[in-house]
Amino acid sequence: MKSEYHRSCMTYIFFVLLLSMCLAAPAPAEETDDQAMKIQKAYETIKDIKGNFVQKSVVKDLKRTDTYSGRFFIKPPDMKWEYTGSKPQTIYVSENSILIYQKSENQVIKSKFDRATYGQAPIALLAGFGDIRHEFDVVSDTPGRLVLKPKKPMGNIDRIDVVTSDVEFPIKSLTIYDRLSNRVEIILKEVRINSGLKNSIFRFTPPKDASIIEN
Repeated sequence: MKSEYHRSCMTYIFFVLLLSMCLAAPAPAEETDDQAMKIQKAYETIKDIKGNFVQKSVVKDLKRTDTYSGRFFIKPPDMKWEYTGSKPQTIYVSENSILIYQKSENQVIKSKFDRATYGQAPIALLAGFGDIRHEFDVVSDTPGRLVLKPKKPMGNIDRIDVVTSDVEFPIKSLTIYDRLSNRVEIILKEVRINSGLKNSIFRFTPPKDASIIEN
């Protein structure tokens, strides 16, 4: 009787362990490839993208979370982000330069833009997912979520978590983690692709009395 009870307990424990491993197991490689290819194929047909976003920046050491919102426009290689709220600013990114217009301070900050400066405009990563397998090692720990590890140094970025979507634009949100465990979460809303954005959207002439700061 004791032996039978022992076998029943062991069977139950084995079943629970097996179930736990199944629930914790990473998504199959085929599923990861499918999600990555879905993003890749979507970008192959994209000429421009626009939409709204909510950005939450968490600074671990300061135990502080800042929340921003605004609109974004992408027409490779040009990008534009408008942050609204009490401290509005607009960020313009071209192939190799970034311009930040801080309206309340009436100042313009100009600097070089490359892989090392993504921290200045993390949402710019959206424009870099067109060749996702070339830029990142891609894994998936749960269905509908990809973890991207940069193959080459990309500023202070450690990894990017992407939540995929079943709608026309296949990215619902992305969370960027740096090597200090700070993170920036960007949630995309009302995204439209190929709406025919005009080039003039990405051109900016600073006000005559604005202060210009060049880094």
